[in-house]
Amino acid sequence: MKRLRGIAASRGIAIGPVFQYRRIDLHFERHRVEDPEAEWARFQAALEVAKEQLAEVYARAKEDTGAEQAAIFQAQALMLEDPELLGAVRGGIEGEGVNAEAALVDAAERYARLLESLEDEYLRARAADVRDVASRVLRVLLGVADSPTAGLTVPSVVLARDLTPSDTVLLDKSLVLGFCTAEGGATSHTAILARGLGLPAVVGVGSQVLEVPDGTLVVLDGTEGELLVDPDEGTVSAYRARRAASIAILKKAQERAHAPAVTRDGHRVEVVANIGNVEGAQAALEAGAEGVGLLRTEFLYLERDHLPGEEEQYRAYRAIVEAFGDRPVILRTLDIGGDKELPYLDLPTEMNPFLGLRAIRLCLARPDLFRPQLRAALRAGAVGNLKVMFPMVATVEEVREARAVLEACRAELRAEGYSVAEEMEVGIMVEIPAAALMADHLADEVDFFSIGTNDLSQYTMAADRTNAQVAGLASAFHPAVLRLVGEVIRAAHEKGRWVGLCGELAGEPLAIPILLGLGLDEFSMNPPAIPIAKQIIRALTLDEAREVAQAALELDSATAVQELVRERVPVADVG
Repeated sequence: MKRLRGIAASRGIAIGPVFQYRRIDLHFERHRVEDPEAEWARFQAALEVAKEQLAEVYARAKEDTGAEQAAIFQAQALMLEDPELLGAVRGGIEGEGVNAEAALVDAAERYARLLESLEDEYLRARAADVRDVASRVLRVLLGVADSPTAGLTVPSVVLARDLTPSDTVLLDKSLVLGFCTAEGGATSHTAILARGLGLPAVVGVGSQVLEVPDGTLVVLDGTEGELLVDPDEGTVSAYRARRAASIAILKKAQERAHAPAVTRDGHRVEVVANIGNVEGAQAALEAGAEGVGLLRTEFLYLERDHLPGEEEQYRAYRAIVEAFGDRPVILRTLDIGGDKELPYLDLPTEMNPFLGLRAIRLCLARPDLFRPQLRAALRAGAVGNLKVMFPMVATVEEVREARAVLEACRAELRAEGYSVAEEMEVGIMVEIPAAALMADHLADEVDFFSIGTNDLSQYTMAADRTNAQVAGLASAFHPAVLRLVGEVIRAAHEKGRWVGLCGELAGEPLAIPILLGLGLDEFSMNPPAIPIAKQIIRALTLDEAREVAQAALELDSATAVQELVRERVPVADVG
């Protein structure tokens, strides 16, 4: 038996034969055209066909995975209308005189490489969308029908170099047991769609996965991020038993998804959702979310060539607030910066954008970004339970300055006759070790904390969690990270403040007992993770969770922490 390790992208276990997915190579000749105007018209005609195809893919994805995951294809459709991308293609055709295929590939590849250079993991993953859209239009231009799964005739574990979002949705789900790719990350859209489809997935395994012959029996462990090639019967039997137990737990969790998360001894915590657009609100409610712990507002700033105005932001925020009624919605102000080179922001080039002018730092430096967003939030807060939090805070001074801008916007709106949220809770994201260590002072300035363990982990461990070579170091399960989380909660509670956690750790079943034991008040996660998170909390008493948490803090590695939880809380070992 050979064991291949990658990145756990979608929980669950799949057992079956391998099907190697091979996309058809799209070959074309680069040449000069005699009639650029006619070539541009040919490209525009191909665009229209591609838009029709995307509408069909969106409808299928919405039916299979729900509105939030299907929104990927709405975003792809917007790319086909992106003035900058289309302008680059037109410039290639009319300015350089090359054929539409060459102009399209050149423009799309430049855009994709720009996205891949960004620090933000989600935005970097969008490079796959750019290439997916370009391939779709290229196939139309070439008159090529892509049917790489013609040989998929029995339920199989699909192996591939990578899978585009379109590939993932258009595969015959009755024949797909799970995905395993050589490339990709946990926030790639393929991973997101796999979670929406409820299929196990492991990504970033490396090129060795492409050498596994078709038909080879494998076990895909999407929880641990492993592919077991040619396992013995004992191993297969053990995984079948584990899968059966997980299915039973998940079924029970789904049945009680809308019930509150209350421990066996009566301690209640909030389980809320991370969402990134208006469509995500309904998906979160259907999953049992008791509110929104993280509203990523960046969706309003992407795929466009100008800043969204106050009115546009207000309408979007209000729609989400109204969908949740009196349930809380926490709006994170713009988390973007020097590493995300949106052309219309005209940001300076930075030597180290990871640690540069971004998030709250950028907003304080650019009132033209910050004030319209705060004004829109204050107006939307008048109709519901909206809270605001500032990302990437490092100092007390930043919080004071940001709150002063908020109050100035409130006064302006009142003077202009708008209805505004008169009382709005204000919090910060604790993502930087400095903020964690100064939590006692920061608690004097805010109403709540929301811990962002994705960034806190990589800043604490000095390891890029998207870099496969060091990603293991950036585990939020490491006791160093957990100790910081515990200290933040302790400092906040001493000042009468509540604490949430909106990083990936909040939805990790093995982490939930530890976070509960550390005293976390609010767990915010991607909607599909909500039912099982509630079920794990219901299985514990607060004292049991505290014992697990204390034991975890005394260990010396992330692996040891995970093994501890598996032994102490069997219900948390789902997948």
